[in-house]
Amino acid sequence: MAERNFITMDGTVKELISDSNIIVLLDNKIEVIAHPSGKMRINKIHLLQGDRVQVQISPYDLTKGRITYRLRIKKGEKNES
Repeated sequence: MAERNFITMDGTVKELISDSNIIVLLDNKIEVIAHPSGKMRINKIHLLQGDRVQVQISPYDLTKGRITYRLRIKKGEKNES
């Protein structure tokens, strides 16, 4: 597989528009419209509002991205939502 130059950032799911479109608020306070990656769909990983996620963003279009990973919340850590 070809490795592309993506910007990888962490963020929080702000709003679920549909199953395939999700608004993510990145840690630097920028909103991005993202969709889950194919492996997340195949493994039926569902996202809820307030989940911490990892997003890949293309350097050519900084408003759209792909969610590649749902970050786990450690015990004792509070969800920021």
